[in-house]
Amino acid sequence: MAAQAGAVATAWSPPDAPANWWLTAETFRAIAEDDVLLDLAAAVPAERLPPLVLSAAIRFLVTGQRPQPLVGYFPQPGGPQPPRDDGFRPALRAFCRSQADALARLCAAHRYQMNEVGRCLDVLPVLAQLTAADPRPLALVDLGTGAGLGLHLDRYRYSYDLADGASLVTGDPGSPVALSCAVRSGRPPVPERPITFSARVGVDTEPLDLTDPPTAAWLAACVPPEAGAVSRFAAAAAVARGDPAPVVRGDLLAVLPAVVAGLPADALVCLVDTYVHVFLPADRRARFDALVDRIGRDRDLDWISVDPLVPLGPDARATVQGLDVPAEWIRDNREQGVFGVIGRVSVRRGVRTGAVLGRAHPGSAWLEWTAQD
Repeated sequence: MAAQAGAVATAWSPPDAPANWWLTAETFRAIAEDDVLLDLAAAVPAERLPPLVLSAAIRFLVTGQRPQPLVGYFPQPGGPQPPRDDGFRPALRAFCRSQADALARLCAAHRYQMNEVGRCLDVLPVLAQLTAADPRPLALVDLGTGAGLGLHLDRYRYSYDLADGASLVTGDPGSPVALSCAVRSGRPPVPERPITFSARVGVDTEPLDLTDPPTAAWLAACVPPEAGAVSRFAAAAAVARGDPAPVVRGDLLAVLPAVVAGLPADALVCLVDTYVHVFLPADRRARFDALVDRIGRDRDLDWISVDPLVPLGPDARATVQGLDVPAEWIRDNREQGVFGVIGRVSVRRGVRTGAVLGRAHPGSAWLEWTAQD
C-alpha cells in the first residue's frame, strides 16, 4: 500500500511540478506515511488500488461535511488552487482519525473511477493516426466507461503545446471542455478532419449515472484535487448529461463480443481503455488479450490503451498490451512514479500488430510522442 501511494505521490511531485499539483502529491504522501491511513487502505482488496479508493473517500467526506480548515485546501470548479501551507497534513490526519469508520465504509462500498477527461488528449493522436490511414467510419467502444466522459471526446477542444512554443489546436472550437497539455518531445498527429463516429457505446460493470447526485459526488471525489482537473470534470459531466451515450452493463469479457457484433458492419471497431486494464489481474488481462484476437478473426479492430506499466508501482515492468518499452521507462517508473503508456494494437484480416506510441502524465499535464512517422 505504501509503495503504491508513494508511486502516485512521486508522479505528482517532480522537480518541475506546477504549484497546482501539491495537494494531490501531499494526499498520497500522507497515505504512504500515516499508519491509520495505511490500515484503512490495507482493508481494501488489492486489485481495487486501495490508495486511490481511500483518497476519493477522504475527498467525498470533506466535500459533504466541509470540515474547517481542511475543506479550504480543496479547489472548486472554476476556481483557483488554494495555496499550500503546513496546516494541511495535521488537518488531514485529525479528520481521518475522527472519521475512520465512515472512511472504511466508503472504501468498502465503492470503486475508484478514473474520470480524468484530460486523458482524451492521449487518445486523440492515436485516432488521428488511425483515420489518416483508414477511411472507414469509426465505431467507438469505451471500455470501463464509468460515467461515459470518454465517449464524447469528439466534442472537446484540444491544444498540444509543443516544445518549440507552437501549439496544435484541434477539436470543437465551441466546446466548454478545453483540454491542453505540454508536449515534452515529438509531435503528436492531430486529425486532418473532425473525428466522427458512426456508433459509440460504453461498457462497464457498474455504469454511473451523472444525474444521480450521490453518484456524481463520488465521481467528482475521484478526480485529482487539482484546479484544472476539477474544472474539466465539471464541464465534461455537463456535456455527458446533455447528450448521454448508450452504455452496456456487464463484465467486459462476457459482453464485448455481443457489443462488437451490434456495431455497423462497415465500421472499424475502436476499443479504447484509459487506466482500465491496470485494474485487471494478470489472468483477466490475458483473457482480454485472447478475446481481441478472437474478435479480430471476424472483423478489423484497433485497441488503444493508455495504462501504467503493470503491476502498478515501482516493480512494474510490462505494458498491459504486452508491447516492448524502452528500458529507461522501466527505470523512470521505479524512480519517478507512474505514467501512462500509449499503445495501439491493430488487427487487420486476422493479423495482429502493435506498437508503443508514447507516454503521458496520469493527470494529462504532459505527453511524449515517440512514434515515428
